[in-house]
Amino acid sequence: MVRFRNRFMRKGKSKAGTLASIKAVVFSSWLNLFLVIMPLAWYSHFENAAANHHEPPEEPGWPYPLTFALCFLAILPLEHLFEYGGEQMTFYVGKDLGDLLVVTLNNVVEATLAIVLLTKCELKLLQSTIIGVVILHLLLIPGTAFVAGGARVVHQDLHPHLSQLNHTLLAIGVMALLLPTAFFASVQGVEQTTVEESVNDASRLVFLQMSRGLAIIMLLVYFCSRVYLHNPPGDDNALNLNKARDAPNGLKHEEEEFEKRDPEVSQWVCLGMLAIAIALMAATAEWLVDSMEFVREEGRVKEEWFGLILLPLISFSADGVLAAMFFFRYLARHYLGHPSPPSTVAKARAIDLSIQFLLFWMPFLILLAWWINKPLTLLFDIFEVALIIAAMFLVNYVTADAKTNWAEGVSLVAFYAMIACVSWFYTGQVAIHDMHQCTSLAAFFAGGGAAEGAAEGH
Repeated sequence: MVRFRNRFMRKGKSKAGTLASIKAVVFSSWLNLFLVIMPLAWYSHFENAAANHHEPPEEPGWPYPLTFALCFLAILPLEHLFEYGGEQMTFYVGKDLGDLLVVTLNNVVEATLAIVLLTKCELKLLQSTIIGVVILHLLLIPGTAFVAGGARVVHQDLHPHLSQLNHTLLAIGVMALLLPTAFFASVQGVEQTTVEESVNDASRLVFLQMSRGLAIIMLLVYFCSRVYLHNPPGDDNALNLNKARDAPNGLKHEEEEFEKRDPEVSQWVCLGMLAIAIALMAATAEWLVDSMEFVREEGRVKEEWFGLILLPLISFSADGVLAAMFFFRYLARHYLGHPSPPSTVAKARAIDLSIQFLLFWMPFLILLAWWINKPLTLLFDIFEVALIIAAMFLVNYVTADAKTNWAEGVSLVAFYAMIACVSWFYTGQVAIHDMHQCTSLAAFFAGGGAAEGAAEGH
């Protein structure tokens, strides 16, 4: 504890001043220029909200797709600030705990969006978004990283210790989603009931209780995995995974370089910046969700594709822009005769993001829904469960030898493109849609809800 406190306060080491810290945050990336869009996004939201509350309702002053786009762009710099703040806090909490903090902060955008969808009772869209976020972090983000990083080397290395544990954690998180789906299908077969007969308040209560039990177990698994990673058995093993004997030389070199560097931002300025960014994120995400329904209607975008593909891409937008700029800068340096040395360490943090979202944020949402009386369950659409199982198998196979190359990265990106193509035509299971109504199912069906749900699904 004393060691951690000394590190957090940087006792005996150089410290960043307040003004220098603020300057470093402001100039940390050109993406911060997009912060000027945030007032426009908020203004457009309040203008449209005022028009809707007018008697009689008036035409919105700003087109809803424009409000959605402005909120989307306003989130870009906040995503970067979360990652930058996490990386700076790494200097104060250590590399391994810092990596956990970076992973958590990188999931803040998706988690905030999920909480907003939950409070607005968009439960089926929330489920699709959860699956979409996980497959994005399993396929598209690591795939593009493997392609970009492996273009100039035969292969890049992953930490074998972390890769083996990630395979297990990813598998249990995905299989936890398979259990309720298999139960739902089996009950229909054994009792020879139709889908409509299986969807009622009594059966929903069973799945709610089942989901809450599974959520607690999943949180326990994630907690135990963090304890094992950051305090493994043995003497003086904590916080030294990158210095372990089986760690790749590239990771050991990165650890040595990290120890020599100084932070650009003080811990207090960094914590304040993160608190402000989270508050701005929460409001902007809510405005984005408010405009989302009108965008879906005007663009005739199916709910499944909207949740599986479009909403999760918000979390990739900032990284995608930076990756594109990095690629063009690399090409320019290469043709000017000043190429940078290739890295032998694969960037696979996105896989950690998917594991945290599966084993921490998803069960957290289940328990939060229980607390605020929203009927969110782990009974997912069978198509979505099939997608996440397939993505899990492909990622575990690609990373099985703790090595990656650009061809494997292309395979991950290609499979994500296949999912996006197929999802465009998928309308969703009506039974799962009906199961996640926020009202009593008896009242829902009495009001003709099944027919309405089917129409909405198609």
